Amino acid sequence: MNLLAVLKEIHQEVTPLLGQGNVAKYIPALAKTDPMQFGMAITLNDGQFYGVGSYEKTFSIQSIAKVFSYTLALRAYQNDLYKRVWREPSGTAFNSLIQLEKEAGIPRNPFINAGAIAVCDSLVTHYSPDKTALNEVITFIHECCGERTITFDQAVSESEMEHGFRNIALANLMKSFGNFENDVHSVIETYFQVCSIAMSAKQLSRSMLYLANNGTDPISRKNFISSPQAKRINSLMLTCGHYDASGDFAFRVGLPGKSGVGGGIVAVVPGKMSIAVYSPALNKYGNSLVGTKALELFTTKTGLSIF
Repeated sequence: MNLLAVLKEIHQEVTPLLGQGNVAKYIPALAKTDPMQFGMAITLNDGQFYGVGSYEKTFSIQSIAKVFSYTLALRAYQNDLYKRVWREPSGTAFNSLIQLEKEAGIPRNPFINAGAIAVCDSLVTHYSPDKTALNEVITFIHECCGERTITFDQAVSESEMEHGFRNIALANLMKSFGNFENDVHSVIETYFQVCSIAMSAKQLSRSMLYLANNGTDPISRKNFISSPQAKRINSLMLTCGHYDASGDFAFRVGLPGKSGVGGGIVAVVPGKMSIAVYSPALNKYGNSLVGTKALELFTTKTGLSIF
């Protein structure tokens, strides 16, 4: 199969769709992002790489970072983590306060905002006082990606901190139910810094290979998590990785994946490859409009779906 030819076909077919949707204007630092950008990258388990468009353009990965954070938290706490963060689809908006209150401050899953904030809180506890959760997440990404230049965008994190009232409310609500261990302000600051980590589609496709290979990076041979844990993360990406559009993404694309409001999506083909797309204009659910279509076309053209 000529994967580069497939990517070129997809690039051509999605180009007329560029500009549809809206960038994440509620984060001022992202509001001026050019919506006409598109990049797509594939890294195979044997190290082969293919890319088209702006695949080397760095962008704020936002909620894609939740996969890295959750991996570290699951590695540190194992099954005890499920006492603080469940593993069910939410079926509601990714920043819902109503659902969190109804369920006594325990988030449905680690990929909605409340769940990711609880995961961040657990990492702050785990790494203090000798280390910081932010540095450990970035170091983990360096290990997954094989590059040491990746860091967070301070302007984006500060912009989110200035306007993150609902996320602060989610943290305080969890605190009121006893499901929060550290200072709310410091955890939320760490959470936004993690979300503002900047990567390219090429780097993302490389960094997620451990989830395409049972928890072990197939290139470096580093084992990051156990095979059962990798299975659980992939299952959560399939059922919860795209907020309340996760079912639709599974229906159209048929791969475990995680989106971010920065316009990125990463998807995993177990045993074969990791795929990342970047196109910053979002659909009504907060997922990349063109990126979702590109991944749908990819699995349709190649047959590389888990179904």
